[in-house]
Amino acid sequence: MAHAVNVQRLSTTMLKTLREDPADAETASHKLLVRAGYVRRAAAGIWTWLPIGKKVLENVSRIVREEMDAIGAQEVLLPALLPREPYEVSGRWDEYGDLLFRIKDRKGGDYLLGPTHEEIFTLTVKDQCTSYKDLPVMLYQIQTKYRDEARPRSGVLRGREFLMKDSYSFDTTDEGLAESYRLHREAYQRIFQRLGLDYRIVSAVSGAMGGSASEEFLAPAAAGEDTFVDCPNCDYAANTEAVTVALAPVEGAEHGPLEELDTPDTPTIETLAEYLGVPASATLKNLLVKVDGEITAVGVPGDREVDLGKLGEHLAPAVVELVTAEDFEGRPELVRGYVGPQGLAGKSLRYIADPRVAPGTAWVTGANKPDTHARNVVCGRDFEVDDYLDVVVVEPGDPCPRCGTGIELDRAIEIGHIFQLGRKYADAFQLDVLGQNGKPARVTMGSYGIGVSRAVAALAEQTHDESGLCWPREVAPADVHIVAAGKALQTEMALDIAEKLGTAGVRVMVDDRAGVSPGVKFTDAELIGVPTILVVGRGAKDGVVELKDRRTGEREELPIDEAVSRLTAIATATATA
Repeated sequence: MAHAVNVQRLSTTMLKTLREDPADAETASHKLLVRAGYVRRAAAGIWTWLPIGKKVLENVSRIVREEMDAIGAQEVLLPALLPREPYEVSGRWDEYGDLLFRIKDRKGGDYLLGPTHEEIFTLTVKDQCTSYKDLPVMLYQIQTKYRDEARPRSGVLRGREFLMKDSYSFDTTDEGLAESYRLHREAYQRIFQRLGLDYRIVSAVSGAMGGSASEEFLAPAAAGEDTFVDCPNCDYAANTEAVTVALAPVEGAEHGPLEELDTPDTPTIETLAEYLGVPASATLKNLLVKVDGEITAVGVPGDREVDLGKLGEHLAPAVVELVTAEDFEGRPELVRGYVGPQGLAGKSLRYIADPRVAPGTAWVTGANKPDTHARNVVCGRDFEVDDYLDVVVVEPGDPCPRCGTGIELDRAIEIGHIFQLGRKYADAFQLDVLGQNGKPARVTMGSYGIGVSRAVAALAEQTHDESGLCWPREVAPADVHIVAAGKALQTEMALDIAEKLGTAGVRVMVDDRAGVSPGVKFTDAELIGVPTILVVGRGAKDGVVELKDRRTGEREELPIDEAVSRLTAIATATATA
């Protein structure tokens, strides 16, 4: 039989399935994508996409491409190898730090492998668009990105090389940017619906990306590295770093005078609370960090922890790190384990506090003396806060910022992120066009990303079962997996059915491997995860085959012609949906 366009014969396909999980695999997607022959590890965080894996990757890319084209975005392809200079202008040559793959050419010139392409897209539009008449414009690419992750893990979920769709909008007004953002947001909803992903849209922080509005698209999964907040009562959802608490000053409360207490050997909140017989929530924890090298104190209630990631996002692009013992040298006003905000004014020390440390609240905190604490230390009376930032680790049961109901925390995989960047990069590269009034107009930008290879792993995480992968039809490497469960007769009939289906436009994978037992073929069919399995077995001599739904396990015996008609109708409906 000649190879029909839509027919993939496993007898000639480079496909090797494994019965055991890879030794280093922890997540379901990592285990199953390797075992089912979709990917193989080339190096830490670097993956080879094998023939059936490439089909799934291309199907995801196709869906993304179709929806981006539908909103009028234009596809380009920028280089992955990029010059240093634009990233110097934006400041990200240094900001990216060790995440950046840096390269020198034979002449000593500095280059990098692109982690994202804001700079190059901005320069491209600066070169091509000179008048307001050239805008708005939306450009996108599906391109390999590179980040030197310290601990690449979870297979293709967190690699050092990955496939991403990044798009950028360019407008002359904030209203235009809002419209481009809306178009992308709706396109993303259609993309993830077509992919068959369960997802949430959550509020996020822009961080080092800059800009104003920012939302993440998260796929709930136990293997997810992101934690997000979900309110069971209203539609509030947010990345934990974007959850905010309103500042609520306490008015009219009567507090006694500040009183210093002898508290030997109580450098921690736990030892202090036990010594004084007070709850940890009555104490004020003061964490010392360095922000771009300058020592800063961060105050939070003693029963809460500082979320350093959240703090870093709030202060980006500044670098935040914990102080060391050496940082206390030459600073006698900073007594390790006994720091309090009172008395620090004028000491060249910035004091940041969580909104829970509101004006009018009283605390037990360090007295800035060894083995000494102070109580009735009142915010607004005994110390002032330079900046309020919500920096505590969010906990289940915290009040929803919108309705007050206790929130829930869930794990998820970030599959998309959209930003209203504003003029950060336009300012850096002086991206202006001639405005309607004949004067230069500064362009405003949006940035929109989808992890294409990550979406494959997210689908595997959400849809697998105990037997293997269970792909949604539009993403799967084929519409139907035909298993020839027998000898020559069954194989010949399986190939004949495959040709009929392929000619009708159905994507077919047919297991015609000789010398492979039916049991192995059935196991591989379950593992590979094509949505419909057609078994050509004992009933074939009577013109009957078995159809099995991979997800539900439902089986049905049908005459061959009826099975072909039904599968053709399903494939046609999927293609035209």
